[in-house]
Amino acid sequence: MLAVSVLLVLSIALFEYFLPFETLLPAAKIARRQEGELRIHFLDVGQGDMTVVEFPEGDLLVVDAGDGAFEASNKAYRFLKGLSFRSLSIAVTHPDADHCGGVEDILRRMGADRLYLPAVGTEDRFYQSMLEEAERIQCPIGQLTRYSVIAQPCGAYVVCLSPYSQEESSDNDCSTVLYLRYGETCVLLTGDISSARERLLMREYALDNTIFDKGVYSVRLEDVDILKVAHHGSSGSSCEEWLELLDAETAVISCGADNPYGHPHAATVARLTEHVENIYRTDELGDIVVRITPQEYTVATE
Repeated sequence: MLAVSVLLVLSIALFEYFLPFETLLPAAKIARRQEGELRIHFLDVGQGDMTVVEFPEGDLLVVDAGDGAFEASNKAYRFLKGLSFRSLSIAVTHPDADHCGGVEDILRRMGADRLYLPAVGTEDRFYQSMLEEAERIQCPIGQLTRYSVIAQPCGAYVVCLSPYSQEESSDNDCSTVLYLRYGETCVLLTGDISSARERLLMREYALDNTIFDKGVYSVRLEDVDILKVAHHGSSGSSCEEWLELLDAETAVISCGADNPYGHPHAATVARLTEHVENIYRTDELGDIVVRITPQEYTVATE
């Protein structure tokens, strides 16, 4: 009996070695992207962030990847497996586990063409495991700081507005803030910044509304149509003045159902309700997808 048990364990181990568990996971069923369409997927990965940008050319930019929990990581893998893409880049906006915890798993399972790190790192095991895996697969590493640009032949581009440099050390407020434009639609991804950073960006912009421009890649905050709400809807973000300036039509909040932090905070939701026409929450609606053409955008839920 013991010999049979040992043989069974060895068989399972050999099976896992030659055919890892994740290869058996089916790809998520995702409708094909239309010609000339850019899609942004705000995934429901619990109390964490994961945004997947599909550019019209077939390149992917994954912004954060959830907390690395079993369910969230398998969902992320199945989702990416279900997309048809030619390249995969990953940008980590913040070193906390709810943003970077799932990156190591994506690198291990799928690889990546480039990894963008936040300005500030950490000794946290999730972050260090991510760095070790990137080194193991020889994934090129860079950083997104102000004036970094990711541009596509179709005219879509992403400009980094914050942080200013690699020398910043203010935890949440050194989160990567990304402005994405495609055709007539502008999207702002704000990481975990607080109202203090929002007001700082506003003061700079008030002095010179071209301050965030990088050559031909212009940034106009008042043109933002879709706002990825900062810090999961925390009470310390999305101040009144910020929402007034952006005047976004649509807001997306990424947060976990019944999370222990009380996100999104009631006061933040009240401010958003006053300034934003449409509010979408992953804890209530699941995955949220934005389809953008050069002329317009539409939003759909899971």
